[in-house]
Amino acid sequence: MLSWDHSPSLALMQRERAWVEVNLAAIAHNVRQICSLLADQAALMAVIKADAYGHGATTVAQAVLGAGATWLGVATIPEGIELREAGIDAPILVLGANHTPEQIRAIAHWGLQPTLCTPRQALIFSETLANLNDCPSLPVHLKLDTGMSRLGSAWQQAAEFAHLVHRLPNLEIASVYSHLATADDPDPTIMNRQHQRFESAIAQIRAVGINPPRLHLANSAATLADANLHYDLVRVGLAIYGLYPADHLRSVIDLKPALQVKARVTQVKTISPGTGVSYGHQFIADRELRMAVVGIGYADGVPRNLSNRMNVLVRGQQVPQIGTVTMDQIMLDVSTVPDVQEGEVVTLLGRDGDRSISADDWAKTLGTISWEILCGFKHRLPRIAVNQPLSSIAVESQSP
Repeated sequence: MLSWDHSPSLALMQRERAWVEVNLAAIAHNVRQICSLLADQAALMAVIKADAYGHGATTVAQAVLGAGATWLGVATIPEGIELREAGIDAPILVLGANHTPEQIRAIAHWGLQPTLCTPRQALIFSETLANLNDCPSLPVHLKLDTGMSRLGSAWQQAAEFAHLVHRLPNLEIASVYSHLATADDPDPTIMNRQHQRFESAIAQIRAVGINPPRLHLANSAATLADANLHYDLVRVGLAIYGLYPADHLRSVIDLKPALQVKARVTQVKTISPGTGVSYGHQFIADRELRMAVVGIGYADGVPRNLSNRMNVLVRGQQVPQIGTVTMDQIMLDVSTVPDVQEGEVVTLLGRDGDRSISADDWAKTLGTISWEILCGFKHRLPRIAVNQPLSSIAVESQSP
């Protein structure tokens, strides 16, 4: 029977296969760069929903708060509770909609700040809080729909919505906000229309004697695009992690990608011409080649649709992935890299030597967005926090 005394840690054993490295120095640098853009009155909310876009919520929260962010944004109540259990006491806005009594009690207990999207939600919140013992007023954030056509009350009814919440017991308006649908588009027409609607809604609210203490509208793209959209708070997600929301915004500030994905070679073999590789034999060798098997696959977040369409870095050289990406493994043609050995580290995303591959590269190949790539890395890949010198991090990909 195996004894686990003095056994290697689970994280160490996992790192022997594949892992995600998160550079906290890059996160802090990106926060400082964003803060340097902000209008004088504006504060930074770091959006760390979806486990900080796959980077690790608690670790990232501590890094961003240390670098200048003062608010945190999450999508769900459990995401907020995770941060509170880690001892983080910064204000946390729950961006998603919640309305059951159980959710409301959890929000109050953990000191989270909810988004209210409709008058009905406001009434349920107020009634539920009234039944709690010694419950103080709960700060709530009113969301208006100015053109995203997702969550929020119609901007034309902003005054009615705010007036209702203002009169309800146990609720205190902490902010009014909206979300932009096209801030990453070089054409600002729709964004400007939403901005005008937001301004009109705020004027309606103030006309009935309510002056919200905070207003916020800007996401990453809007924060980089126009200081007039900063108001009192900006909600920045993607840029925190070192990626640009649009190509035309790359010159605004200097961002450093914080995430690298690495794995180890588990076997090296020579295959003959005509040999098929992996499921379906979607790759057949046209010559004798050296092939490396690497311990990472689609169960870890490497999209299967990248099969035969991606490169990785080995000793600073780009090599092609060959065959179908499988659940736990990928195969590489390493014929151009002399004497590759089992245990060598392969970089799927990140920099190795003078070359780099970014989430943008994968996204462009797949016809999707970098947000989806970052959020796709599964939790069987341990997140390893590092403080890598910024000079070794590429700003832009150099892959073809």
